Amino acid sequence: MKISVGVFFGGKSTEHEISCISANQVIHALNAEKYDVLPIYISKENEFFIGDELFDLANYSSFLKDPASRLEKVAIYKDGNTVRIKPVKGMFRKEQKIDVAFPVVHGTNVEDGSLAGFLQMLDIPYTSCDVLGGALGQDKAAMKDIFRAQGIPMVDYFVIYSSDFEENFDTYFAKAKKIGFPLIAKPANLGSSIGIEVIKTQKEFKEKVAECLRYDFKVVVEHMIKGLKEVNISVIGSDDEAKYSAIEEVTNGFLDFDKKYQPKGSKGAKTGAAKSAAKGASKGMASTIRKVPADLKKKQKEEIEKIALKVFRVLNSFGCVRIDFMIDKETDKVYCNEINTIPGSLAFYLWKEEGVSFDAECDELIQNALNRYARRSRKTYSFDTNILDNYAKK
Repeated sequence: MKISVGVFFGGKSTEHEISCISANQVIHALNAEKYDVLPIYISKENEFFIGDELFDLANYSSFLKDPASRLEKVAIYKDGNTVRIKPVKGMFRKEQKIDVAFPVVHGTNVEDGSLAGFLQMLDIPYTSCDVLGGALGQDKAAMKDIFRAQGIPMVDYFVIYSSDFEENFDTYFAKAKKIGFPLIAKPANLGSSIGIEVIKTQKEFKEKVAECLRYDFKVVVEHMIKGLKEVNISVIGSDDEAKYSAIEEVTNGFLDFDKKYQPKGSKGAKTGAAKSAAKGASKGMASTIRKVPADLKKKQKEEIEKIALKVFRVLNSFGCVRIDFMIDKETDKVYCNEINTIPGSLAFYLWKEEGVSFDAECDELIQNALNRYARRSRKTYSFDTNILDNYAKK
């Protein structure tokens, strides 16, 4: 009997369209002989939809603004030990249920632990980080504080809060001068390089931090390495076992939003992502210009692998993540930058270099989810008590 897999994607996030691209890759990678695949689209209003249209990325431009025009709105609920899907209106051709949830979401309101909390309440196996892991992976400020406490190497940084930026501007500016320009400023809770600003001079500081604060209540400001080499590694696993992939070197410089997701020759800025997603023109992070394996010294490679496994554990990670590193070419020093708890394209291009096909990667993630669910099911989460008897009417 096939396992029913619900692939969740979209959501109220600035990375909504990128999630659609990544999820469509997963939908077609899942082995149809083993799984009944059910795409579950989360609209920008956080409503759930299903429909055959979701199997083809070329259809997406027709419903992004009005999902109900082409898709069926549904409710997801628990019925005994089964998670079912119920139409808000109309009738399904057959009963729908989900055995395993496969989140392929990016950004705030979904990847940050929000969707994990919903799936945890449904008491269903799911392939991604739990609430804590998702939240820590999304909040760069909290993440870096943990890195510092755990002795994980990173560049100098400080955090700016929107609530007191104007009032304490001089204090923040003094911290910036102490680190030294140029600087990188980025919203604490966004991904896909959205909202990132390069601050080259003191004069630009206030204006560019203010621009970052348009996207979030917190901004991380950090030292910018001039002679920079960017390398990334993926980790797959759970709290008791994890393994790392090949290491890639990004060779086309700093990856802003358009470089990551816009097809070559495409015009338009961030709004173009929806167009490229709908046309199937973008392959997401899989299309990035990269060198695999990265050109690294043996000591650097071993250090990155060791740090990656540590980061995976201390951030309470699960499933497939990508951990990004920076290397100062002048000093050869390695710095950990951040974790992506559900990376674009699920970093399948890194596992491919290790001889792991995309469908085998998806298989492993599903099996890990089932194993974690079985382990958790053996834990005690409630007790028989008579506390409420004290409030009963006598």
